[in-house]
Amino acid sequence: MTEATTASAPLGTAPLLEAPILEAVDVTKSFTQDGTPTQALKGVSLSVAPGEFVSIVGRSGSGKSTLLSVLSTLLRPDSGQLSYNGLDLTRATEAEINALRHGDFAVIFQFHYLLPYLTALENTLLPFMRGLRPVSGAQRKRALECLERVGLADKGHRLPGQLSGGEQQRVAIARALVKDARILFADEPTGSLDSATGATVMELLGQIHKDGLSVVMVTHNEQYASLSDRVVRMADGLVAG
Repeated sequence: MTEATTASAPLGTAPLLEAPILEAVDVTKSFTQDGTPTQALKGVSLSVAPGEFVSIVGRSGSGKSTLLSVLSTLLRPDSGQLSYNGLDLTRATEAEINALRHGDFAVIFQFHYLLPYLTALENTLLPFMRGLRPVSGAQRKRALECLERVGLADKGHRLPGQLSGGEQQRVAIARALVKDARILFADEPTGSLDSATGATVMELLGQIHKDGLSVVMVTHNEQYASLSDRVVRMADGLVAG
């Protein structure tokens, strides 16, 4: 595995050398558009330790967002191996993958993807809304706790259109955290925000990381990347040395 650079100003104490909680080995991924194949990942290896904050940076088209999608199981790799806590995700069943997506894994994106007709509290509760089962009192309490954690305890009744862009992103983070995930995947979480609001979101991610959550973040912002425990640089579908 190609060595990645280490940031000089981590958000928290860098983790000790432990068995990785998440590991990709020689992962490849290709796409075909208009009959032309493009290899987005050309044999990428990367491991994430428990409680580690890893930033993935690179130019547009370098493969960083594709790698995050593979690591978070939103995309299946074409070849290579991906494992989480000893489970081979390349051979896992759809039921096992879905269990991870609804439990240990959480994802936030550049855009918030909040449902406009639901309040902040209802959007936070979405991971609990499966089928016709009503939300329990314990689940509602958990959602309120997550909104309080992101500084929106008094805005749970508001619709997304009544919130600022930064507040909407914080609702998205609360929604991601509501099920006690172990790894948070963040794809350009500050990309649609101004610098001041982006800094607030990064501070929140730092607080979450200090509580022991592993974070894997894709960003184009070198300043934000430097705050993580480790920076992985990508170029042309490979981890750059």
